[in-house]
Amino acid sequence: MPDIIQTNPRILGGQPVIKGTRIPIARIVALYVQGYKIKDFKEDYPYLDLTKKDLLTIFTYYQKQLAQK
Repeated sequence: MPDIIQTNPRILGGQPVIKGTRIPIARIVALYVQGYKIKDFKEDYPYLDLTKKDLLTIFTYYQKQLAQK
């Protein structure tokens, strides 16, 4: 599992989240699909400091999870 993503049964029922937060990666993907850019993530979640690499990691992980279903 990538370093930025964490799953823990005690956090949101085990949904994959951004490590150290309760923000599900599904939320990040949904916001991106709705048109969010990196600057928008930085404005809304300044404590995350997401990079393009982080977003690519999240999208790749999410895509692999969907492919397994």
